[in-house]
Amino acid sequence: MNIDIKNRVLLITSFVALFWIIELIDIATGNKFGIYGILPRTVIGLRGIIFSPFIHQNIYHLLLNTIPFIVLGSLVSLRGLDDFLELSLFVMLVGGAGVWLVGRPAYHIGASGLIFGYFGFLATAGWYERRFSSIVISLIVLFLYGGLLRGVLPVRPFVSWEGHLCGLIAGMACARLSALR
Repeated sequence: MNIDIKNRVLLITSFVALFWIIELIDIATGNKFGIYGILPRTVIGLRGIIFSPFIHQNIYHLLLNTIPFIVLGSLVSLRGLDDFLELSLFVMLVGGAGVWLVGRPAYHIGASGLIFGYFGFLATAGWYERRFSSIVISLIVLFLYGGLLRGVLPVRPFVSWEGHLCGLIAGMACARLSALR
């Protein structure tokens, strides 16, 4: 295995391990980390822009986020570690700020905003870049994960569709900005 592949695997594995370690600590301390999520339009809620992707409601919530994070995050990492980290930070900051601005008055937590950001980026990069490899990846992602788009609709009161929508928009914006470079 070459060094670049090892680094990509290590990066994705590190993120997933961090999600799980934080969840296990949260469980062990009485599930109190939710207050570190995004609480829209409050000063205290601003910290959630950075912390919220690492906090989950429970093991089931984390399980639902783990596989798509691994798959979509790995596809993003094929573009390079710098691109993965830049996209992740962009989606966390821009998508998180969007949730802070327009979200319902509740704590918004979970890695799904980041996952929707990866999806939005990968699904639209082919359109913006017009490179064969990007188009193929966009089509594969749309085929495999196109159902995610239902997650941007307000159908379940306990699901942060705002986080999904803002993450998606941030990922799409990042694809557009990346193509301009």
